[in-house]
Amino acid sequence: MSGSRDRILPVILCGGSGTRLWPASRASMPKPFVTMLGELSTFQMAAQRVAAPGIFQRPVVISGKGTRFVVADQLAQIGVGADIILEPAQRDTAAAIAVAACHAACHAPDTVVLVAAADHVIDDQAAFVASCEAALEAARRGSIMTLGVLPQYPATGFGYIRPGRPIEGTGAFRVEGFVEKPDPAAAQSYIDQGCLWNSGNFLFRADVMMEELERFQPEVLSAAKESLEAATADPDFIRLGEGAFGQAPKISIDYAVMERTERAGVLPVSFSWTDIGSWGALWDASPRDAAGNALHGNVEVFETRNSLVHGEGILTAVAGLEDVVVVARSDAVLVASRCRSDLVRDLVAAMCARQHPEASEHVRTCRSWGWCQYIGQGSSFRVKRIVVKPGRRLPLQRQHHCGEHWIVVAGTAQVTVNGNVSLVHENEAIHIPAGSVRRLVNPGRIPLEVVEVEVGSCAGEDDGALSTTSTAARASGVKGGIRFWENPEPSSWQAHRSMRNRVQCFARCAKRSGYRSQCPL
Repeated sequence: MSGSRDRILPVILCGGSGTRLWPASRASMPKPFVTMLGELSTFQMAAQRVAAPGIFQRPVVISGKGTRFVVADQLAQIGVGADIILEPAQRDTAAAIAVAACHAACHAPDTVVLVAAADHVIDDQAAFVASCEAALEAARRGSIMTLGVLPQYPATGFGYIRPGRPIEGTGAFRVEGFVEKPDPAAAQSYIDQGCLWNSGNFLFRADVMMEELERFQPEVLSAAKESLEAATADPDFIRLGEGAFGQAPKISIDYAVMERTERAGVLPVSFSWTDIGSWGALWDASPRDAAGNALHGNVEVFETRNSLVHGEGILTAVAGLEDVVVVARSDAVLVASRCRSDLVRDLVAAMCARQHPEASEHVRTCRSWGWCQYIGQGSSFRVKRIVVKPGRRLPLQRQHHCGEHWIVVAGTAQVTVNGNVSLVHENEAIHIPAGSVRRLVNPGRIPLEVVEVEVGSCAGEDDGALSTTSTAARASGVKGGIRFWENPEPSSWQAHRSMRNRVQCFARCAKRSGYRSQCPL
């Protein structure tokens, strides 16, 4: 496969909040981006799986706007480029896949699309790529293919696929039926009948998926087309039109298409696969010690068996327990039955209803320039840790009622205070009086790390420097009592022009009949 039209277009879906993996996974940092197995997140693992240039085109990532900086940063860490499309709201997988199909059809209607979830674990990357190639011929013929995993045990947390008659000339089968997550007895019965786990990985021609969406869920397809037509570009992102996308019914692709179409096909695969949907599933997928414990981080256990213990930062110790989940973070601790870890989702919903900020917000906030993490606060002060990427800068701003002390603990900071520029080196500090206009820049080649201490009446309130502003707000220069003069990064202009041209192309193609004309990009 050499030309772009002969290669598969991989689309990685990053939707969902992963509340069953709280407190590691939260709405502001969902499970695909959390490192729980090895050194990479499952999103990074998924991106690496589809990075083979001879087989795959440049990947597309569909994510919520709240995690856009995390997506870009984690891709940069592993050296994988991608087009990042931002959903303005969560509308489930049917809407996201409709956008993927329309995006692909903009370039060529018969483009074969691979849809992969960002939170799956597949150990054998070569086997996964080979399976995609094996399913390609059936997809080109018009089947909507899924990869069906040969079951390793009677799992109750996965859906099942019942294969039907063979698809001639391929190793694939028509799908006779889909089965919802069963109880243990039914799961064993499905395995005995030759059913496969539904991995949620799909391959299809863009025009075929659009035809089936038009047949079964025309409102979803219409919303996807209109949201692409109304899309706008940031330097690094494509933002779908909010009003149009919000009109899409909230429905999964399984209910919308796969359980209703006659074009569904399945390719049996034997590679190791799991969907990390709960702490119990993570225990299943994790290496364990002789006592059956999956341990991660700064933890100690004594006379403890078949348990999962995760500690981040603080020492987490467990004694005399069996079949438990203990997860400790700096601001929250979870203790649950491993066998009933699905209850964590309901627990998080109850905590959100009681307005606990820890239920949805991480202590660390990611931004385009780096990240910040709150360390502690009192009635008249707040302390946080700020890390700025090389060559990046925070917005110029003014705090009217709050003085600040910036202590550089790594790297060199370029600090502008009321127009005066100075360099602050490691183990040095600078005081910024209340009402001063200031900016923090990292001019170096290593990350800049600063400890910020805010003192005054503004301490404990949201820091406007850690929020982006709209064009209108920048024009007026005022937001929430804080004055902004935020400029784009100079290095981003080329990327901005490229992305802007791409979005303009989407708009042109969206106005054509069913996205069926080829796009010049």
